[in-house]
Amino acid sequence: MDAINYLRQFRVTGYAVFDFAAAFLGIFLLSPVLSKLFRKTGLEIPRINWLYLTLPIGIATHLVIGKVTPFTKNFIDIRGHYFLKLIVVGLTLLGLRNIRRAPPRRP
Repeated sequence: MDAINYLRQFRVTGYAVFDFAAAFLGIFLLSPVLSKLFRKTGLEIPRINWLYLTLPIGIATHLVIGKVTPFTKNFIDIRGHYFLKLIVVGLTLLGLRNIRRAPPRRP
């Protein structure tokens, strides 16, 4: 058993804890770069908003690339998993809450 499979065997309600930890750590480390890139396009996105948007971005990314994970499958299931949907919608609203237009940059 390789290291990744060993780490992915620890689960909470069927979801691998390692996957969530890696996603949140990755966004935490990338958030300063992402905020700086979006500031150049005219949007001010605080670091905490990137953490709120981690799961919604993950679901959207998995749907776009066609890799349906158990979390994504449960989110798009129309017959259940309403608590999961409520959490993801809530995180999306929290993530979009403090996004502002960046003030124009002076040369």
